[in-house]
Amino acid sequence: MLTIQNLKSKIAQSPYQAYVYSYPHKTAYRPLTPPIYLPELWTQQDRQALFLYIHIPFCEMRCGFCNLFTTVSHNEDFISQYVRTLQRQAQRMKAVLGDASFARFAIGGGTPTQLPIGHLETVLDIAENTMGAKLQEIPISVEVSPETATEEKLKLLRSHSIDRVSIGVQSFIESEVLATQRRQSNTQVEAALARIKEAEFPTLNIDLIYGLPGQTINTWLQSIHTALRFQPEEIYLYPLYVRPLTGLGRTDKEWDDIRLACYREGRSLLLSQGYTQVSMRMFRRVEEGQGGQGRQGSNISLLSPPSSLSPSSPPSPVYCCQADGMIGLGCGARSYTNTLHYSNEYAVGAKGISEILQAYIQTADESFDYAHYGFQLNAEEQRRRYILLSLLSDEGLNFVSYRQQFGSEVYADFPEFSELLALNLAIKDEDILQLTEFGIERSDTIGAWLFSEKVQELMQDYELK
Repeated sequence: MLTIQNLKSKIAQSPYQAYVYSYPHKTAYRPLTPPIYLPELWTQQDRQALFLYIHIPFCEMRCGFCNLFTTVSHNEDFISQYVRTLQRQAQRMKAVLGDASFARFAIGGGTPTQLPIGHLETVLDIAENTMGAKLQEIPISVEVSPETATEEKLKLLRSHSIDRVSIGVQSFIESEVLATQRRQSNTQVEAALARIKEAEFPTLNIDLIYGLPGQTINTWLQSIHTALRFQPEEIYLYPLYVRPLTGLGRTDKEWDDIRLACYREGRSLLLSQGYTQVSMRMFRRVEEGQGGQGRQGSNISLLSPPSSLSPSSPPSPVYCCQADGMIGLGCGARSYTNTLHYSNEYAVGAKGISEILQAYIQTADESFDYAHYGFQLNAEEQRRRYILLSLLSDEGLNFVSYRQQFGSEVYADFPEFSELLALNLAIKDEDILQLTEFGIERSDTIGAWLFSEKVQELMQDYELK
């Protein structure tokens, strides 16, 4: 239950208690008994503005802070088996969906460019020719790493109309990078960034992390200044979260908490350099003449219209993360409908990930027609998710849109929301509730406060593999 006492006590603590990026969290998923037949599920969903996500769970190394579903594998045969399984799953899902349109497409991981170039091309072919995504008409994002952003692979991505490349640099201070058990040199990173700029992707995103071992506010600002030399259209500033079963999580080190100071200084620097803040983590550069495009592309980068369309291109649907569905292909991907979020099981440890990957590769074709593991969203959970995704972005929570979506009023459903105003965490401008500067930096706290008791209990009871 949302309570003012609960929120007050949470706000008084560190803003970095848990990383909130989706709802419900995957640790709230459980086996679905009986499994849910996907053709029946998806016929009840609007399929004209879907998000297509393909997950590639391979990396060249395992970073000390990483709790993603990914593995270090250079076994060509295993990678080939994984890509073939992706093809089989895509064929079944296309039959499940029937007439569907995709408004966005992303390849994440892991590191998709860790794939050999032939397999990377196959993944793009799965999206375009198997699933029917019109790559030339929709926004497409691909994650790369400094080591794998080769000229050949960037050229392939650009030739398939990919318009956004996201690269995880984390820090331009080599000692800080090494402390996270990550190997990369500044020479290698800057060469990769130069290649990305030369390839002329419309959007370059650079990820940086604050709170790293040995980091100071000055070295943090130094990393941001170095990133700005490459004029990225987007920059994500991530606080370090040390999670169980990760490399850093296995140490006995006590963490010097300078994260809030780093966030504030980094935010001020980016705002002074012509960036607008979209969420706690995301900053987007707004060029002169773009007007309100920064807000139009809000909601954690999921609502922006296609940036690569020419004036003569046909219009394509715009994806809305609060209301539209997502199709996830690959072992670690999630899929979303209004009433069900589903995926494969989740693990962080190498043994657990290996077992889940092997099970995925051995999945029979017919089994892809069912959801076996996930979370069913009742009316309350749907409302909470809508609120969380809206409120934690610069778009804010629109009371009129909420009423149109659910046929009820925000304050009637959640009267405790008025306390966000009382605690200076949000302001209400006409029919929109938006976080204040203070509220934005407490986004993860507010997000966790919005979790239902059921989701919190499931997350607490989850045994991490």
